[in-house]
Amino acid sequence: MSRSLVAALALGLTAPVLLLPAVARDADRTLPMHFSLRLQGPSEACAPRCRTLISATGAITADTPQDFKTFARDRDLTGATVVLDSDGGSVHGAIALGRKIRRLGLDTTVGRLADLGAHRGTPRARLIPRAECESMCAFVLVAGVHRTVPAEARVLVHQIWLGDRREDPTAANYSAEDLVLVQRDIGRLARYTADMGASIELLDLALRIPPWEPMHALTRAEIRRTRVETPAPDAAAATVAASPDAPAAPPLPRMTNGVRASAISEQHWAMIDRAGTTMLARRHPLTIEGEDIGSFDLMVACGADGESYDVSYVERRHGSVRAPLPRKVGAVTLAAGRSVARLKVVSSQRRTRPDELVTYASGTVPAKLIGAFAGAGKHAMLIATRSAATVTAIRLGNTGARQNLPRLSAICGKGDRAALPLRATHGLALAN
Repeated sequence: MSRSLVAALALGLTAPVLLLPAVARDADRTLPMHFSLRLQGPSEACAPRCRTLISATGAITADTPQDFKTFARDRDLTGATVVLDSDGGSVHGAIALGRKIRRLGLDTTVGRLADLGAHRGTPRARLIPRAECESMCAFVLVAGVHRTVPAEARVLVHQIWLGDRREDPTAANYSAEDLVLVQRDIGRLARYTADMGASIELLDLALRIPPWEPMHALTRAEIRRTRVETPAPDAAAATVAASPDAPAAPPLPRMTNGVRASAISEQHWAMIDRAGTTMLARRHPLTIEGEDIGSFDLMVACGADGESYDVSYVERRHGSVRAPLPRKVGAVTLAAGRSVARLKVVSSQRRTRPDELVTYASGTVPAKLIGAFAGAGKHAMLIATRSAATVTAIRLGNTGARQNLPRLSAICGKGDRAALPLRATHGLALAN
C-alpha cells in the first residue's frame, strides 16, 4: 500500500454549514491548520485573568504536528489555551498534535479569535465561543490538561474512514489491506483516548456513526460523561497562577479533589487522577493456570447518574506456548454478589512492537455491583474474558476499595449510596 493511502486516512464527512459571526481569522477551516498567539482581551472583560490564547484554525494534516512544534519553539506557552476551530482531518496528525499539546501542559477549548489590535505592543483578541470542533478535532480537544466546551460551541464525531472514498463509501471497493489499516488506527486512537484521560465512550460514540450519516453532535451530558470537558480548576488557585505579580513557582503534580496523578497499583485499589478525572483503579496480572499472559487495568469513574459508575477495562496480553494470542477478545464480564455486568469491547487489536493484543472495553455498571464488592469484609470481583479459544477468569480482591469508594462516591455526588452491604454471593465473593 502506498504511503499516500496512509495519509488519506481521516474522519470524513463535512458537517452542515453553521452561520457564524464575521470575525478576523488567521486561516480558513478548509486550509491546513494555522497557529497564532494572542492575549485575551479586552482587558476589562477578562482581568485579572486574561489568558494566553493559541488560535488553531483549519484542517489537521500530516504536517500539522511539525507545524505546531515549529510554532511553539522559542515561545513561552506556559498556561496557554489552544482555541480549536476545525473540520478535523488526519488521524495520525491529530494524535501526534494531541500528544504535543499534552506534553506542553496546555489547556484546550472550542472557539474562534477576533483580533482587537495590539495593546502596549501585545496582539489581543476576543474569544468567540460559537464555533465547531469536528471529527478528529474532538480528539485533539481531549489533549488539554484542562478543557472546556462553551455552551455555544459544538463537538461533532463520526467513524474513521478512508479519506479518498468518503464521498460515496458504499460504492467504493476495499481490500483486506484497507481494513487492516482502518482497524490498526482505531486501536491507536483507542489507546490515545485512554492516555488522554477521556472515556473510551467517546470513541464508541464516534464509531457508531457511518460516513453516510451526518456527524453526531455530542450532547452536554455526553461531553461531561466522556470527559471531553474537565471540571473547572479551583478558582482561587487559578487567580494566583494568572496574576502577573505572583512569583514563579516550580511545577507541582496536579491535584484533583485532593488526589495526585499516580501510577495504577497492583497491590491495592487507589484513587488516581487522569487528566483532571478522579478514578478508583487497580492493576492485576492476567494468567491462565498460573501462567503469566499479560495484565489489565480496571478503572471506576463517576457515572451519569447516582445509580451507576463508568467502568473501563484495558488489557495488554502476550502469547505463550500454552495460550497463543487470540485474534481478539470478544467479551469482558464483571460479577460481584448477585450483580453481573458485561462491558462493551470497543477495540481489540494486535500490535507488533511489542507483540501483544491490546483490548479496550467500557460500560455503565450498577452502583450496587461496585458497592457490594467494596463492602465490609474481604470480597472479590470475578473478571472473565472470552475469545475464540481462550477463557480467562480472574478473582480481583477489594483491598483498598472499602476505604476509597466513599471518597469517589462523594465526588460523584452519590453520598454513601454506593457503599451497599454485600449480600448473597453465589460463590463469587471469595476471600483474598
